[in-house]
Amino acid sequence: MGPGMEAADIAVVALYFILVLIIGFLAMWKANRSTVSGYFLAGRSMTWIVIGASLFVSNIGSEHFIGLAGSGAASGFAVGAWEFNALLLLQLLGWVFIPVYIHSGVYTMPEYLSKRYGSNRLKVYFASLSVLLYIFTKLSVDLYAGALFIQESLGWNLYLSIFLLISMTALLTVTGGLVAVMYTDALQAVLMVVGALTLTTISLIKVGGLEGVRTKYMQAVPNVTAIMAAGNYTYSPSCRIEPKPDSLRILRGPLDEDIPWPGFILGQTPASIWYWCADQVIVQRVLAAKNIAHAKGSTLMAGFLKILPMFLIVIPGMISRILFADEIACIGPEHCMAVCGSQAGCSNIAYPRLVMAVMPVGLRGLMMAVMIAALMSDLDSIFNSSSTIFTLDIYQSFRQKASQRELLTVGRIFVVIMVAISIAWVPVIIEMQGGQTYLYIQEVAGYLTPPIAALFLLGVFWKRCNEKGAFWGGMTGFILGTLRLILAFIYRQPRCDQPDDRPSFIVSVHYMYFAAGLFWISGLVAVVVSLCTSPPDEEQVRTTTVWGLRSIERVPMKDREEIYRLTEKSHNNGDGSLHKELPTDVRKEKCLDGADVKLLVPSTEHDPATPSMETSPTTTPVERFGNGRMEMSRAEEGCHGNEETSRCLRVLECFCGCKEGPQGTQQKVVQEVDIAERLYEPPRVKILLNLGLMLVCSLGIFMFVYFSL
Repeated sequence: MGPGMEAADIAVVALYFILVLIIGFLAMWKANRSTVSGYFLAGRSMTWIVIGASLFVSNIGSEHFIGLAGSGAASGFAVGAWEFNALLLLQLLGWVFIPVYIHSGVYTMPEYLSKRYGSNRLKVYFASLSVLLYIFTKLSVDLYAGALFIQESLGWNLYLSIFLLISMTALLTVTGGLVAVMYTDALQAVLMVVGALTLTTISLIKVGGLEGVRTKYMQAVPNVTAIMAAGNYTYSPSCRIEPKPDSLRILRGPLDEDIPWPGFILGQTPASIWYWCADQVIVQRVLAAKNIAHAKGSTLMAGFLKILPMFLIVIPGMISRILFADEIACIGPEHCMAVCGSQAGCSNIAYPRLVMAVMPVGLRGLMMAVMIAALMSDLDSIFNSSSTIFTLDIYQSFRQKASQRELLTVGRIFVVIMVAISIAWVPVIIEMQGGQTYLYIQEVAGYLTPPIAALFLLGVFWKRCNEKGAFWGGMTGFILGTLRLILAFIYRQPRCDQPDDRPSFIVSVHYMYFAAGLFWISGLVAVVVSLCTSPPDEEQVRTTTVWGLRSIERVPMKDREEIYRLTEKSHNNGDGSLHKELPTDVRKEKCLDGADVKLLVPSTEHDPATPSMETSPTTTPVERFGNGRMEMSRAEEGCHGNEETSRCLRVLECFCGCKEGPQGTQQKVVQEVDIAERLYEPPRVKILLNLGLMLVCSLGIFMFVYFSL
């Protein structure tokens, strides 16, 4: 093992987390003095640069530093193909999917399926699949990646490190919650990029630049004789220790075991379409834009940023193999077990080993603190979003009259169960895909997500697709994918020094080809069933397909501002600010708050002490699906009506960010989606965005070609 953490590094880590805790307390203090409406509607004024950075940071976490670098060490440039593919798919999101989502007035992906197909069972299916993917890919891999980094840095036990991560995440969640994450994300993003750039620069200097990487990587072979002499290890020629001949190419032959180019284009791309165009974590950030111009600008910015991982993560992983070939490219299961605790291989330790060996004292600690803090931010988001999906989309579908307290309790219990399952799944992750964590993520997603991509693509582009077709197409793909995934877990890849006696359809059929089959079979079933049954209602497709965008009249916001006159705010709010007066037959107040529009509707028919889950006409998707925070806020606001609340409970309410509202009324947040305004693009801005689209797509294609020659 290389050099570990020194006193200066530990001091940097401690100072960093003290800073994060302080920011968390300040964020909590600010949240206690702001309204719920201000918190939930502030996103409507987000600009392209903020969203673009958020898209990049939310995608690049510690599991990418571990997984991408590990695959770079094991197989060269190939894994960079996912990053360049994402560059192109982000533009598909901005130019095709986001306009449809805005036009349909939805804010969550289960809600889009429900509105497009008019089906509750599709919503439950998609929500259930999302929860499974959260557990078996995101949460499990996040825990493993963060724990592996701690283990490499401090030498602690892997499961002790996982327990430490969960404990620290809970601490940050209690002190600042998701509000603190908003304040720390920007800091973490800057430090992650600066730290990774520093590491890349130092590493490239050590190996003689990019040309040195190309030359020396192909010579990075462990010294078998010295390793066998140093320990009681055996070596079998079936254990590959030499770099693959095509390691310096991204797209490879049709029979390549890593990235066969037909499988990548036809099979991996649909799975990536699900992640970049239909996953709630990604889409919700872009939907927070002021208008479609900012949404497109954010995907352009994120697309340019997606070039960085090849140079900041993949190439450093290859350099780690060059510098530590005897450890990263271990010669057999016994040797691998001694080096990193996994018989499948030690490529996952490539990045942390490089950080510990190359980075100077102090920067090592800063890099570790930033990566772990980013990981805890990911865990916090996963905890909230998955528990929200389970509680509101699955549990409440079966218990529609469940009380707020019951829903909150179920959500918290589900988080505990989810964490327990994820920890129990870590040993499977260690052994899957020859120890390459990133390929494990892609394999699991490749078996489960292509049918979802087919449903979204058919829903957006084909008006004739109906609920029956979508459901049976999705179910067909889900059953086939689940069976293949179960078989992959039953017939595990044997040790490299043992014969591979798995069935040929497991060994010979690459998961990307299977994903391609799932995608096209699901789409074909959906098409056939839809044509054999009645077409969907006109209302279902009027605003939920790309063809409906042609009928909408886009108008600039300044023209619509003249509809209402500005008046002094009513005595109810009493702060003298301005807001718009709507016609008297609409019981709404439209207030101007900077660049954001907030709608507050006082409910006179509702007892705040006993909130209901019934969806009223003024209840928006933001309220129901806002990561569970709106529902929690309502339940907690209701507790203020009880004068006998204990002092401890009052302290807890204050700690969690409640703000006491007016007595006897409850204010609900309603967000008006002004489609015509949000879809308007000034002519010059539209030309500029289209030029940017051509530039970023050309750059993505160039990167594919450059790294494939």
